[in-house]
Formats: sequence, C-alpha cells, structure tokens
Amino acid sequence: MASPAFLPELATQVVVPVAAVVGIAFAVLQWVLVSKVKLSPEPRRGDGSSGKSGAGASEYLIEEEEGLNEHNVVVKCAEIQNAISEGATSFLFTEYKYVGLFMGIFAILIFLFLGSVEGFSTKSQPCHYSKGKTCKPALANALFSTIAFVLGAVTSLVSGFLGMKIATYANARTTLEARKGVGKAFITAFRSGAVMGFLLAASGLFVLYIAINLFGIYYGDDWEGLYEAITGYGLGGSSMALFGRVGGGIYTKAADVGADLVGKVERNIPEDDPRNPAVIADNVGDNVGDIAGMGSDLFGSYAESSCAALVVASISSFGINHEFTPMLYPLLISSVGIIACLITTLFATDFFEIKAVDQIEPALKKQLIISTAVMTVGIALVSWLGLPYSFTIFNFGAQKTVYNWQLFLCVAVGLWAGLVIGFVTEYYTSNAYSPVQDVADSCRTGAATNVIFGLALGYKSVIIPIFAIAFSIFLSFSLAAMYGVAVAALGMLSTIATGLAIDAYGPISDNAGGIAEMAGMSHRIRERTDALDAAGNTTAAIGKGFAIGSAALVSLALFGAFVSRAEILTVDVLTPKVFIGLIVGAMLPYWFSAMTMKSVGSAALKMVEEVRRQFNTIPGLMEGTTKPDYATCVKISTDASIKEMIPPGALVMLTPLIVGILFGVETLSGVLAGALVSGVQIAISASNTGGAWDNAKKYIEAGVSDHAKALGPKGSDPHKAAVIGDTIGDPLKDTSGPSLNILIKLMAVESLVFAPFFATHGGILFKWL
Repeated sequence: MASPAFLPELATQVVVPVAAVVGIAFAVLQWVLVSKVKLSPEPRRGDGSSGKSGAGASEYLIEEEEGLNEHNVVVKCAEIQNAISEGATSFLFTEYKYVGLFMGIFAILIFLFLGSVEGFSTKSQPCHYSKGKTCKPALANALFSTIAFVLGAVTSLVSGFLGMKIATYANARTTLEARKGVGKAFITAFRSGAVMGFLLAASGLFVLYIAINLFGIYYGDDWEGLYEAITGYGLGGSSMALFGRVGGGIYTKAADVGADLVGKVERNIPEDDPRNPAVIADNVGDNVGDIAGMGSDLFGSYAESSCAALVVASISSFGINHEFTPMLYPLLISSVGIIACLITTLFATDFFEIKAVDQIEPALKKQLIISTAVMTVGIALVSWLGLPYSFTIFNFGAQKTVYNWQLFLCVAVGLWAGLVIGFVTEYYTSNAYSPVQDVADSCRTGAATNVIFGLALGYKSVIIPIFAIAFSIFLSFSLAAMYGVAVAALGMLSTIATGLAIDAYGPISDNAGGIAEMAGMSHRIRERTDALDAAGNTTAAIGKGFAIGSAALVSLALFGAFVSRAEILTVDVLTPKVFIGLIVGAMLPYWFSAMTMKSVGSAALKMVEEVRRQFNTIPGLMEGTTKPDYATCVKISTDASIKEMIPPGALVMLTPLIVGILFGVETLSGVLAGALVSGVQIAISASNTGGAWDNAKKYIEAGVSDHAKALGPKGSDPHKAAVIGDTIGDPLKDTSGPSLNILIKLMAVESLVFAPFFATHGGILFKWL
C-alpha cells in the first residue's frame, strides 16, 4: 500500500485556483502600471520642462534637449498605435469567423465519431483498463470530449486575442518611454509581455481546473473516463493554435517581405519608413503572428502536456486508488510555476534597473536562469508534499513502481533541458556570438554565400537541442515511463509565464521602433528601440526553442497514451503497416513547410507588386508629401492569410482521421513517430536559420564593432545581401518553423482523442485486403 501524500485534498482544491487567481491579478497589476504611461502630451511647467519632478536625469526628455515639438510626436504615436490596433483586431475577428466555423464542424465530428464507438448507447460499459469495473457510456465520453474541445479552443482564442490587445496597447507607450531612457522603455515592454504571459498561464490552469471539477460531478469514481474526456481540452487549444500560427505567420511575413524588398532594397529607405505602403501591415503582422499566434501555440503545448500527464496518471495508482492530490500533480507544478515566475519578473521590473543598452539582453537571460532556479526548488517542494513516497505508474499494460524523488528528477530534467535549448538557441541566433557574425561576414561576397552560411548554421544548431531532448526522454522514461516524459514536458513549460513575457517583449519592442520611425522621432530614440528590438529577436528565437523542445516531449507522451489506448502492444517498424506510416509521417513536415512557405511567397508577391505600384503611381510619395494607401496593403495580407491558412490546416487535421479510418492504428502510430522525428529537426533548423539571418542584418545595421562598420552602412552591398537573407529567413522563422511544432503535437493529441473510434472501426482498407 502506497503512503499518502502530505498535502490533503482540500489544500489542493485551494492551492491550484488561488495560484491561478494570483497570476491573473498580477497580470492586471502589470497592465495598470503600463497604463500609467499616457498617450497624451504631459502638462508643461513654467520653465518649459515636463511636469514630472524629482525623477532625476532619466526623466529628462530627448525632445526638450533637441527642441522638437513634443505635442506633435505624442499625437502621432497615438494615431499610429490606433491604426495598428484596429488592423490587428480586424484581422483576428476575420480569422476567428473562419476558425469558429471549423471549430463547430470539428466538434460535431468528435461527438459523432466517439459516440459511434458503442453505437450511441447510453448504457454503462466495461472499463478499458480496469477490467471487471463499469465506466460511463461512450456517448458521455463523446459529449464531454466535445465540451472540453470547445473549452480549449475558446481559451486559446481568448488568450491570443488578449495578448494582441495588450501588445498594441503598449507599443506606443514603449516608444514614448524611450524618450526618458532605455531602462524606462524596457520596463514598459517587459511588463506588457508579462501581462500576456501571466494571463495565459493562469487562465489555462484555471479553466482546466474548473473543467476537471465540473466533469467530476458527472463521472464520479470513473476517473479513467473523466481524464480521457479532458484530452479534448488539449486538442481544442492546439487546433486553434495551428490556425493562429499559420494565418498570423502568413500575414506578418507577406507584409514584412513586401516592405523590405521594395523599401529597403529597391528604394533604399529605412525600415518602418512612413512612406512605405506596407509599413502598417508589417507592424500589424508582428502582433497577429508573434503575439496572438505564439500565445495560442504555447497555450496548446501547456494544455496538451497537462492532458497527457493526467490521462496516464488516471490509469496509474493515483487514478485506481482515487488519490486526488497526486492526480493533480501536473496542475500543482503549473501553480508553483506561476508563483516562481511572479518572483522572477520582479527582478526585471523592480529589483534591478537597466541603465545602458548592453544590459538589456543579460537582463532577459537572467529571467530564464532565475525562473529555472526558483522553479527547481518549487518542483522539489511539490514532489515532496503532493506525492506519496512510492506509487505505481502505468507502463504499457503493466504498473511500474516509482518514487517521488524520481518524479522530481523527471520534471527537473525537462526544466533544465529547456534552459539548455534556450541558451543554445541564443548562441546561434544572437549577433553577440561568432555564428551570426560569420553569417554577417559572408555578406561581403553577396546574398548567395549569406544563404549558404545561414543554412549551415541552422543545420548545425539542431545538434545540441536534440541531444538535450534525447537525454530528457531517456532519463524520464527510464524513471517513470510515459508519465515521466509527460511531466518532463510540463517541467519545460512550467516557466511559461516568464517565457511568454520575454517572447512578447520582442514584437512590442519591434513595434515601438516602427512607431518611432513613423512619428519622425529623434534618431537617438530609434537607436534605443533598435537595441530593445535586437534583444527581442534573440528572446523570440529562445521562445521558439522552448516551444519546439516541449512539443517533442509532449508528442512522445501523447504517442505513448495513444498506443496504450489503441491496444497496440508493440510498434514494430519492420512490419509494412508501420513502416509505410513512418516514411509518410516523416514526409508530412516537408509537405506542410512547402505549403506554408509557398503561401508566404504568393502573398508577398502580391504585396511587392502593390508597394511598387504605389511608389510608381502616387505623386510625391517618395518625397514624403503624400501619404501611401496603407489600407490596401493591410487587405492584401488579410485576404491572403485567411485563404492560404486553410490547406495546411486541413493537411494536419485530416491526416490522422484519414490514416486511422483507412489504414488503422498501427499505420497511424508509424505516421506519428515519423512526423515527430523529422518535424523537430526541421522546426529547430528553420527557426534558427531565420533568426540568424535577421540578426546578421541587424548586426550590420547597428555598426557597433569595427567588423560591423566595415560591412555597413545601410544601403551598402553587404547590407543588401543581408536584407535578402533576412527576407528568405522570415517565413522560415515566423511561419514554417514555429507551425511545425503544432503539427507534431496536434496530430498526436487528435489521434489520442479519436483512439477509441480508430481501435473499434479503423483500418477499413486492411480489413478488405
């Protein structure tokens, strides 16, 4: 008999929702602090200086020093921010109409497929794992899986939308704070990112906790059915993330590529120049792709890793003996993660002040290190209080004895592997290190050598992250079977609030720089926003590294749960059924990448043509005496992304259904394994290649070192070669790469949700043969 956990059920029922509420309250507090930066000119004192007193030199505005009209600058910033916010909101509402239609159709499919497993019977059925016991009818599982799917989908959409709203609320405020110093601007951008990070982490946890308790009223002692139904939550979160990532990625990169190729290469005007017709669409794209898309993506990862851990735990001693606290161990990890990230955030915003540009990137890196260290202590505490000393974990038909310290190691190895992946990603994508500097240097001989060096860097950057993932899988599986892998993924995502804060910080800083340029602000302010943006580019790459690493672990855990639920005893790659699945699955990420990159190319082609047309036909546009037609470019990006996101989304969503129904669960297991293995490699290399090209361009533009000055200035041949590399890398790092991690997770969780149907009715073709 296993010893009970120290933490009683009542305490768990209090700790989880309280942590979620604290996270939401902290997000609101950060928003209130950001809102104190007013988008209106400050009252003047009699001596001509701004109305703030006693704030020291950091409050002294650059405009006062340079004699610029502060009133006009602030009004312009507010106007530009409104245009970006309206464009982003309009796009998301258009996207959500189509996604909502898909959500309704897919919810009906879930209900019909799962309900048909027992012929829509309302009678209790024998339990799948606990032989001799009766569980709730398949029709109930179909209904509750459908409800969980809708809950996950709505939470994902709301998370992305709220993240976009706070980002568009904060971008101009970051620009205005840059007048007072780089430290003030950094705090505003970081606090805004924290709003998104904590809202998403806390709301995801809270909705999952509420769903478990409400579903529990009906399911009672049938925990097997309860947590099987809860997996729909992960499917809903990830399916919305797919469309958010692909649609947002196509939007942002079509605008970015169009703006860069015509504006920077052909017309030799600065980035974010207000004369460029695509400039508003480009800034809108940063929010719908990198904020709304990334938010939905990491929410999907969190939901799936939680669901994978819960479904495996429900058929282990926790579920069999109805031990509530150990059962909710995944939610306790997430609860402690919110508190750990809250403490960590204070180090960036309150405990230390950034006074120089070169302190920005170290401050963001410290966030990762501090959150990981604090979280390690939190995991140890939760493992000691929330788990019995020994217990059994389901392991492919058998029960494996595990100790609480072993589970602590599983979560901790995932957490620290995430940090390793983050720092390796930083090394390969930051212009402070030799890999990116080598790529920049290769621009001396033109775009071709830049492309060659960039591709080589991306391929090489895969090595250490894959070893980190492999080590995590080996250790966690050895200690606690598939449950160990699932909680390792949860460990990697336990600091999701901090990860999202530093990730969202990047697009906010990017927008801030764009607004500074469009508002005609001092070049010294643009230098500050460029420094914030360069650090943000690296942190965005780190965020993508976390997302891809956790996706690999989540997919493997979901794969294990699927194999168990579909009653596959072994996956033998030497059998034709499995091998054909394996080779087709390995091909899918290439097919998906081809579709998304061609979509960006098609949309960018229309954008380039439109931007060229405006420059050639609108009199006075290049001279700055006439305003460009921004709205047409916004419409091109919107229409293209909505149209082009459907085929890649359909490929991912329909593949498990078609393979499962026609070829059966063994072939589907091969498809999932193949997609996981090849998808992770392509995702890492694509994201890092694109990030390296982007920062190589920024390295030349900044001209900080003698080496960079020798390659510059802007408009030089090496700079033009760097812009072309960055343009090629844009769809890799912001569309194809990040979307691939959703592909491998989504196919796995969808297969798990539909596993009962595939096991009962699947493999039609092989039955005929």
